[in-house]
Amino acid sequence: MHRQCSKLWRKICTEMTIEISLLAENWKHLLAGFFFQYIHGLAAHGVHYIHRPGPTLQDSGYFLLPELGQDKAFISETLFTFIFASFVLWTLHPFVFQSKRIYTVLIWCRVLAYLVVSQMLRIITFYSTQLPGPNYHCREGSKMATLPWPENTLEVLLINFPKGMIYGCGDLIFSSHMIFSLVFVRTYYQYGSRICIKQFAWVLAVIQSLLIIASRKHYTVDVVVAWYTVNLVVFFVDKKLPELPDRTSMPLLPLNTKDKDGKNKEEQHNLLNGNAGNTAN
Repeated sequence: MHRQCSKLWRKICTEMTIEISLLAENWKHLLAGFFFQYIHGLAAHGVHYIHRPGPTLQDSGYFLLPELGQDKAFISETLFTFIFASFVLWTLHPFVFQSKRIYTVLIWCRVLAYLVVSQMLRIITFYSTQLPGPNYHCREGSKMATLPWPENTLEVLLINFPKGMIYGCGDLIFSSHMIFSLVFVRTYYQYGSRICIKQFAWVLAVIQSLLIIASRKHYTVDVVVAWYTVNLVVFFVDKKLPELPDRTSMPLLPLNTKDKDGKNKEEQHNLLNGNAGNTAN
């Protein structure tokens, strides 16, 4: 047991060494991507000030899917949380599992690039036309449907987190939840290796789409536009960015010939990339 724990710890330390090196090279890209998440939240909060409630628009999805009701709105959020958490854990699996195909830092650089481009298009779209929100807190008669004009700049910059993110209105076309879900599913589809998980992930994305519409959190057009926009964004971003290295073929960074325990370069390679005969996660 002690030997297995020691081996796991060595793998984690070895992985951390190479990931820190990659982080030192790519921290600006990661910082810019994470900072844009705040800009996106700020834009979504800002459009709430100009949102005006009105009659819910005619929607084909609303005719086809029964309304879940306000008390069951948590179902779609629960599924989204599962997709989000599962993807984050998968990107961290190289620190623990013996076999791996990705570098965590590089995969998040790619994911953030997908998110930023998709969110830029989303901001342009929902500021172009404000539709009356179909969500319960955005309908006529709700006190949260409109926001009073801010008294100071700080009130806007703080975006009333987290309540302002959960109970926003006006940022409809297209769905932010679907942006994240589709980016995560597409990324695993491209860089993961378990076919059954890939198929299951696409099924979850479809179910997530239906739940969003049934929960009346978005119109059907918000979900439909997200499906083709995000997939096109991923396609064109991949055309512009270099292909991510496959670590199963060779290590990305040079390794020392020996470490403190006298392990040779081949043993370090096995710690980083796993045994050649194992199946990658």
